[in-house]
Amino acid sequence: MRVAIQGIKGSFHHIVAEQYFGKNIDLVECLSFSEMPLLLTDDKAEVLIMAIENSIAGAILPNYALIDNNNLNICGEFHLPIHHNLMVFNGQKIEDIKEVYSHPMALLQCHKFFKDYPHIKLIEDTDTANVAKRIQENKLLGVGAIASSLAAETYNLTIIAPEIQTIKDNSTRFFILSNEERKQSLSANKVSIKFVVGHDAGSLAEVLSILAKHNLNMSKIQSMPVIETPWKYAFFADFIFNSYADYYDALEEIKEKVETIKVLGEYTKSKR
Repeated sequence: MRVAIQGIKGSFHHIVAEQYFGKNIDLVECLSFSEMPLLLTDDKAEVLIMAIENSIAGAILPNYALIDNNNLNICGEFHLPIHHNLMVFNGQKIEDIKEVYSHPMALLQCHKFFKDYPHIKLIEDTDTANVAKRIQENKLLGVGAIASSLAAETYNLTIIAPEIQTIKDNSTRFFILSNEERKQSLSANKVSIKFVVGHDAGSLAEVLSILAKHNLNMSKIQSMPVIETPWKYAFFADFIFNSYADYYDALEEIKEKVETIKVLGEYTKSKR
């Protein structure tokens, strides 16, 4: 299977790809999320793996828009515990490090650690593992990377500070995406939807009440502005259900209460 990830070998997306699909995959590396939908359209990948939210840093809002605008189908999810490690070219100590590069989300998740090292400058980069690769290829001294232990192993770097994330119980949720039409799965027990309600008082509460009435448990809701209409918002929500009958009944009733509704995917809830 051709699996596209944001990042390169050794990245957290790579770890998810192997844990979800196994190691017998063709990895398609991509340095930006925005490039990924085109890989499906051009038949260069069969599925995408895309981070959607982190337990510390919150939702990655542009990715919701990418999924919606490109009509991608959410066919699975995966929660990965995130362990950030500070790694360097072999033979160096933390006192030798002047700059640390990593993905903005990784820097955000490790900011407290670096308060004890004011001499280190933090610099945003495109990918955690890509920095590790660059350090090894160019034998960079005085430069560190924040990345996974797999990245340190892949690019032969030394971890000088393990587990530097601010909150140790840190995890990221990833979506498994395709551009195939949504297919009903007997194992599915979770759904992601997008809906827009009117400005009437209590309109959102009414929708949520309908879902609760049909035994759907909301696990996530995220608002995003409707670009074409200032001060209007769309809601992206995830719900867990026990039966398709309850889910479909709720969906039919909601349709009468919202301006628009779109099912983004039905899939099996992953373990956290």
